[in-house]
Amino acid sequence: MTTSIPSSPAARPHLDDGRFRSAVDFLLRHEGGLVNDPVDPGGITNFGVSLRFARAAGDLDGDGRLDLDIDRDGDVDADDIRRMSRDDAAYVYWLHWWNRYDYASLHLSIATKLLDLSVNMGATQAHKIVQRAARAMGPEYRLTDDGQLGAKSRAVLSRLSNLDFLPAIRAEAAGFYRGLVIQRPASAKYLAGWLNRAYA
Repeated sequence: MTTSIPSSPAARPHLDDGRFRSAVDFLLRHEGGLVNDPVDPGGITNFGVSLRFARAAGDLDGDGRLDLDIDRDGDVDADDIRRMSRDDAAYVYWLHWWNRYDYASLHLSIATKLLDLSVNMGATQAHKIVQRAARAMGPEYRLTDDGQLGAKSRAVLSRLSNLDFLPAIRAEAAGFYRGLVIQRPASAKYLAGWLNRAYA
């Protein structure tokens, strides 16, 4: 099987990053293998990476090849999702979430929860969840839920890392998932799994 992970060890820093590997292990408790559910707007999905995301991912690593063109045939399609391995998915998580949004600079518990939610609901929505959760911790942590992890958000998250902040994130995530089912009733069959993920 062809893999999208770069062959040079220098190009694979995610493999040696213990904090990232810990976050990926947590994430993969919630992401199974190949799923092709017609109700899922993301399309065919493997390890939480959907075809919709894969087609939009582009060439973030700048190697001249689409990041999710796993079979290296010049396009990104369902075959690439089917061929994706756990290590392929880990590289995608690192490149398109962990590294792109500098989650490594956050406290590990917050970074881990952010990565898990970002893969499932998208980074912007996950960042909004964390910003809303910060507001719930008190007026001194007031943030605008704009979905951007700028300097102010990072400063607040740094202060919150010493507090029991995860319950607030979990509650906001659960509220988001419940709201999603109200908007898209066909997604109700996912709610139990989503809530398990929210409260993990």
